[in-house]
Amino acid sequence: MTRLRDLAQELGLSATTVSRALDGYPDVAEATRARVMAAARRVGYLPDPAARRLRRGRADTVAALIPGGPGVELTALLHALGTCSATLAEGGLDLMLVPARDEAEERRRLARLVARREADAFVILRTRREDARVDWLLEQGVPFVTHGRTARAAEHPHIDGDAFAGFRDALRHLAARGHRRIAHVAAPDSFMFGHLRRLGAMAGATEAGIALSLAEATPDAAGGHAAVRRLLQQGPPPTALLCATDAIAIGAAHALREAGLRPGHDVALWGHDNIPAGTFLDPPLASMEIADPDIGAHLARLLLAVLGGADPATLGTVLPLRHIPRASLDATLTTQEETP
Repeated sequence: MTRLRDLAQELGLSATTVSRALDGYPDVAEATRARVMAAARRVGYLPDPAARRLRRGRADTVAALIPGGPGVELTALLHALGTCSATLAEGGLDLMLVPARDEAEERRRLARLVARREADAFVILRTRREDARVDWLLEQGVPFVTHGRTARAAEHPHIDGDAFAGFRDALRHLAARGHRRIAHVAAPDSFMFGHLRRLGAMAGATEAGIALSLAEATPDAAGGHAAVRRLLQQGPPPTALLCATDAIAIGAAHALREAGLRPGHDVALWGHDNIPAGTFLDPPLASMEIADPDIGAHLARLLLAVLGGADPATLGTVLPLRHIPRASLDATLTTQEETP
């Protein structure tokens, strides 16, 4: 195995010069850097990663905190993080996945990673309106990017879908099809996605002159089932359910069937996230998702930009949602149901 000093001796340079050339330091002449890199490739020299990180004072690693709790959709999440990892690798960075059982453990893991300097930056997922993780990272001056906004989104890099517009337009669509008794099965308002989707549904209902019913659910199938059971006990059933997530909608579909109502026939049903399980529901579940399929690559580019010194306040991106109509929207309305 070729060692650094062997490579330096072959080139007639000091080991320090060769090391700095390989690490990309700007005080090394470009011609010397090119000569060193060419020689390293020719002999198959690979720097010791631990020694290199120690010299540079960097971990060359980004940590993504995987949240616990109900309703975390891992299929889409891991796909996005896989794309993020591939893009980061092009910039010489590794992606570390750090699972946590709950928010408290997530904060502890975050503080430990920062204290040990085991990551140069972080990906924060499933943001809250008032997010203690974001507050702490901003106070510490640690680079990070969020998938989702917070109340302090103007201060930090983020990427998000335009949930407000997506749910407002979904409500408009339902109203245009004649629905007047519409309920929004909402995720908890403490989550930013739940808050924005709720506001969008309410705005669409106001535009349409509809008194929107609201039922809050934990963001999983069990929560959707329980919330719709409660809703159905309060009076005439809605003709349409606009659910904050597909998981909530799947639970809602079960509650409707228990009450003798058929999704897609008696009640229109619509979710968000476009999870694979929704396409196998009977009938297939209408959904929506961020229109851009390369969310992971976007996250990686934001991370590389902030690590490169870009102003975090300029790195916010909100992408449009695309609606995915399926047979669960095909409820048949009677004249009485269409009357406000």
